[in-house]
Amino acid sequence: MRVGDIIAAIEQFAPLSIQEGWDNSGLSIGSPEDEVHGVLVGFDCTAELIDEAVAAGCNMVVTHHPLIFKGLKRIQGGDPVSDAVIRAVRAGVAVYAAHTTADKVIAGVSGAMARRLELQDITLMEDEGGFGLGAVGTLPRPMTGEEAIVYVKDKFGLSTVRVSRPVDRVERVAMCGGSGASEIEAARASGAQLYISGDISYHHFFTPDGFMVMDIGHFESEVDIVGILFKVISEKFPTFAVRISDNLGRSNPVRYY
Repeated sequence: MRVGDIIAAIEQFAPLSIQEGWDNSGLSIGSPEDEVHGVLVGFDCTAELIDEAVAAGCNMVVTHHPLIFKGLKRIQGGDPVSDAVIRAVRAGVAVYAAHTTADKVIAGVSGAMARRLELQDITLMEDEGGFGLGAVGTLPRPMTGEEAIVYVKDKFGLSTVRVSRPVDRVERVAMCGGSGASEIEAARASGAQLYISGDISYHHFFTPDGFMVMDIGHFESEVDIVGILFKVISEKFPTFAVRISDNLGRSNPVRYY
């Protein structure tokens, strides 16, 4: 099995060509021609994930967030990105990320959020020829804003969320995994009464009548993509060694007290 074979399976699901212009999805360390003996799927490519891959006999990691996002001027160790790069190169571990590529397919990040909520008639929030950011759908039944808060917390297994003033009625829900404040207006244009995302800033909680926003957390809104990527690879290569990080549930860098 080659690294390129794993990449081909992922990009059949989420083509690299659809990534956002500012993104750095794809293969950041390694060659498509390298032989791969096992794949570890995680959320962020950290030094700890590389160590886990090596211990498990995997020489390729696949994550949602890219390891190398902005240009690196030096790789000296002592910071999270450099440490992970050094360990991956030394150990011969290939590193691949499906970031906005997995955000822009309905079977990816935002679609997974919609399916968690058991929404009906799920479509892309911004459809760009079959790909696009966000998803929108209809709740199984209309709810008050307060009921919708409880419903979302239950479906995502959350103890806390950040919410604007609850509206009287929620029927249509839009969502975008990760840092989605820039998609608030698109959510309103979709006819949604509730928009769910992460990394929403203070001023975005001043919402117009009939519309509310909910911040469930960056990690919490996207983590389902790990299982999706695992399924994509394991279904394509059912006898190949593919595993999900044992530390996935503890890999969120944000702590709640």
